[in-house]
Amino acid sequence: MKPWIRRTFIVLTGVTVLAGGLAACGHRPHHGPASPEQVAEWRGKAVERVSRKLDLDTAQRQKLDVLADKLVAQRQAMMGPAGEPREAMRALVAGEKFDRARALHLLDEKTRVLQVATPEVINALADFYDSLNPTQQAEVRGFLEKRRGWFQRG
Repeated sequence: MKPWIRRTFIVLTGVTVLAGGLAACGHRPHHGPASPEQVAEWRGKAVERVSRKLDLDTAQRQKLDVLADKLVAQRQAMMGPAGEPREAMRALVAGEKFDRARALHLLDEKTRVLQVATPEVINALADFYDSLNPTQQAEVRGFLEKRRGWFQRG
């Protein structure tokens, strides 16, 4: 093969790989906190999926709805007001030294939210699980056994 043809193929291959890489990685998905509409959509999909997989009756579905509401409320309480985590971090590093007292205060706030909201979530989860019949409970245990982590999809 002549050197100029070989060089041309190498350059074309490089340009193709570069263009493909830019096309694949060029999009920028939306990052950041989900909007209330997105959270409601995700909640609805999750409740529908669990209801379908476990074949829930009306009373069980109501308890699942209560559990989903408690989880969304706890998530919202942990997130705090919109934009607050970024502003809080900026305030910690705004001065010449890291504001340790403010960082501990932020940690205390989040811990307090967990201490207040978590018992409600646990009670809602217990009510839902206790309302399931033994077959449905076995299915839940089976789902937990099957899913062993992010990269081990079962």
